[in-house]
Amino acid sequence: MGNICRSPSAEGVFRHMVAEAGLADVVGVDSAGTHSFHIGEPPDARAQAAARKRGYEISGSTARLVTPEDFREFDLILAMDWENLSALQQQCPKVYQHKLMLLMRFANEFEEATVPDPYYGGPEGFNKVLDYLEDACQGVLELVRKRATQYQAA
Repeated sequence: MGNICRSPSAEGVFRHMVAEAGLADVVGVDSAGTHSFHIGEPPDARAQAAARKRGYEISGSTARLVTPEDFREFDLILAMDWENLSALQQQCPKVYQHKLMLLMRFANEFEEATVPDPYYGGPEGFNKVLDYLEDACQGVLELVRKRATQYQAA
């Protein structure tokens, strides 16, 4: 939504996984918000602290809005919840609608459909978000690894 909690955390988690998988040179990772609440700001300090405790560095992220170019440039555009998915669907040209999905669709351990917004809660909410993100991002990595292998073989 504002690109200071869930999405930069997901970017950090997935960027870390992509690097560990040796795919950093073929897989681009970014995050953006659907609302302009925090443009230009770094991630929430609580999100940074929770991420750092798990070995993810997100302090270099800066909140930005989704752009029309994002819909063209990225293969997957993953939303944290229904409200953000709806906002993306309204902005996205029809030709790119197939790229829009909920991130938790890729989760294997958790059954929740969405990643809860930890902004108005305490530190435990940020840890729960990271649990969800690690699970879902592992599922995304499996898909990306298959696609990268197919791309490199072509």
